[in-house]
Amino acid sequence: MSFSLLDLLLRWGHLLFALVWIGHNYANVVQHPRFQPFNGEDSPEARGAALERRMQREHGTFRYASLVVWFTGMGMLAQRGWLADALLLRGHLAVIGMGAWIGTLMLLNLWLVLWPHQKKVLGFVPALLDERVRCSRITFLSSRTNSILSIPLLFFMAAGSHGLALFG
Repeated sequence: MSFSLLDLLLRWGHLLFALVWIGHNYANVVQHPRFQPFNGEDSPEARGAALERRMQREHGTFRYASLVVWFTGMGMLAQRGWLADALLLRGHLAVIGMGAWIGTLMLLNLWLVLWPHQKKVLGFVPALLDERVRCSRITFLSSRTNSILSIPLLFFMAAGSHGLALFG
């Protein structure tokens, strides 16, 4: 595969799945503008199998989109020979490197903090009511953290190719 075709595929994959991932963060903020503790009213029986499948599909799409975004971003940097300098924040690649590090933090937050707790809140993993209530606060804060981090992430992504004069 030619360099330019690979670059185009990585760039468009990165952009498309970033819209899915970040779009889910913003939709979450709009749908739930403030914290509402889990109250335990919805039992697994009350939710029903169809709703549970839909929630698993939605959360799965969101989580796996984050992996595609991260791998395509790192792939673009690697295939251009920029990965080491970007991740080590060297020279003009420090700008895009900051975006890469923020994206990495967001990915780790999603997979290592938000998702393990969210599985308990949604009832995918058995947990006592007190644990589910505790986890609801953690998922709220973790999701908000990613939403807030997406703002500087987008800035550094755009500044990497369009705003270097700001950092020169």
